[in-house]
Amino acid sequence: MMNNFYKTVLASSLTLATLASANAAEPITVYGKLNVTAQSNDVQNESETTIQSNASRLGVKGAFELSSALEAFYTIEYEVDTGNDSKDNFKARNQFVGLRGGFGAISVGRNDTMLKQSQGKIDLFNDLSGDLKNLFKGENRLAQTATYLSPSFSGFKLGATYAASGDGDQFEQDGYSLAAMYGDAKLKKSPIYVAVAYDSDVKGYEVVRATLQGKIAGLMIGGMYQQEEKVYAMTGTTVNPFDGDSYTGYLFNAAYTINAVVLKAQYQDMEDKGDSWSVGGDYKLGKPTKLFAFYTSRSYESSDDDDNFFGLGIEHKF
Repeated sequence: MMNNFYKTVLASSLTLATLASANAAEPITVYGKLNVTAQSNDVQNESETTIQSNASRLGVKGAFELSSALEAFYTIEYEVDTGNDSKDNFKARNQFVGLRGGFGAISVGRNDTMLKQSQGKIDLFNDLSGDLKNLFKGENRLAQTATYLSPSFSGFKLGATYAASGDGDQFEQDGYSLAAMYGDAKLKKSPIYVAVAYDSDVKGYEVVRATLQGKIAGLMIGGMYQQEEKVYAMTGTTVNPFDGDSYTGYLFNAAYTINAVVLKAQYQDMEDKGDSWSVGGDYKLGKPTKLFAFYTSRSYESSDDDDNFFGLGIEHKF
């Protein structure tokens, strides 16, 4: 009964948002995307074929002008897992509310940390089997955060996320995620994007990350350097400091656009964990829709067997 109530409330909210947008009472956008692949997955010598969803999502976002110098904004977003056996296939993504003006923007709620945001669009296989999160720590979305993002200073922006100790993923510690960024992450307004970010006690880790991506004509190249160290761990029900080693990793990739086709390749390595390489291509059918294919091979130092993934998919944004 509660699941039916939850779905009814969500459906009603989206309907009201659409009506409000149509009446222009308040600018509201209903948005999302469906990304689904037919895949052959070979994991630890066990093979299976799947029709799976890759971070498909549905969301509502909007803003309201409070005065000539202040605006309220919000986002409520859910992942829709079309490949889940259960019909209860909604999962929380970013859900926050905030204020913005000449001082920048402040938001509170469930959100990606600044270190995660600082990667921009560098991960060419984001949300797929070759996603960089499989080898790098720091791809965190936390429930109890407060985030500040500065206005642009000649292309430079600064950002900070506070992660409250009451968050269940925070090992009872306050955490901080900081980032300094230059350029346009989508490489539309600038030919280069650079970011340096640092996590302190975020989800039990300290992470340093540097990201660089550039574009020349149809060629886009990028790289990422990361150093990570585990600093907190659970022993039974007790949180204890963890005196672990620091590990270094890197990522390199390239993409080349030929008319409606994008060819791409990516290599990633993390010390004492493993490495991964992916190749693929996208074919744009129209502005919101593309077909794509990819192959990913990942090896772990703890295993003699490689994991291999091959997928054919379609993505439509709305």
